[in-house]
Amino acid sequence: MTKFDEATQAIRVDDTTYDVCLDDGYSIGGPLNGGYLLATVLRAVVDESPHAHPVSTSAQFLRAVTPGPATVRIERLKSGRTATMTRATLVQDGRSFIETLVTTATLDPAATPEWTDGPASLMPDLSECAKLPDPKPESNMNLNAQMELRFDPPTIGWLAGEPTGRPEARAYFRMAETQDPDPFVLALAVDALPPVVFSAGARGWAPTVELTWHLRALPAPGWLTLLGSGRLISDGWFDEDVEVWDSAGRLVAQSRQLARVGRG
Repeated sequence: MTKFDEATQAIRVDDTTYDVCLDDGYSIGGPLNGGYLLATVLRAVVDESPHAHPVSTSAQFLRAVTPGPATVRIERLKSGRTATMTRATLVQDGRSFIETLVTTATLDPAATPEWTDGPASLMPDLSECAKLPDPKPESNMNLNAQMELRFDPPTIGWLAGEPTGRPEARAYFRMAETQDPDPFVLALAVDALPPVVFSAGARGWAPTVELTWHLRALPAPGWLTLLGSGRLISDGWFDEDVEVWDSAGRLVAQSRQLARVGRG
């Protein structure tokens, strides 16, 4: 079991309740990363479901979640031969923090795509990509230590005060600890990029309000490619789309989120 597996572990209490312990290692300046939280919730959902893979997850983030004990409450809405629909709520200190609707199914690891559009953007070679600077210890940006990201250099021009002017982010991704990607790692990956509005010139914490992601295939071992983009920044809100491609060149996950523009 890897550190990530331990950090997302869900322990069954009864038919509708799982205990979790939310790990400070996935904090982003205090609150916890949304993708990490979804991976934790999905551990409970998949354990309760007769199907093995979370193919569709839609989450409303009601409040910022902090490290510590919490509970995932499960309500199975419908179950059939090919799919199960579940409502799952992350509860901490008696209050609901994340509400999710999850569809689980069982994907064939040997399946090949009948048709797929190619990636919207081609990445440079891994050797030509750049890391973000290590955060200051007092920033409590612990998430960075849990994963490796290598960025397409223009998309982190905002670090030097040279944003591209477009909402975008592109990077190679893998866990810091050796681990083949799986659906729970993909849940983290779809929310691992810096907010795409940074590249458009915005700064500060950009809290996610809603995030939907789809598992499209079981990923091959190796680096993942994350392609992030946005369509509209308006009235303090922005959208962010992320595609995740595996080392075999397959589209394995897609996400869209609605978030607030940073206020700092």
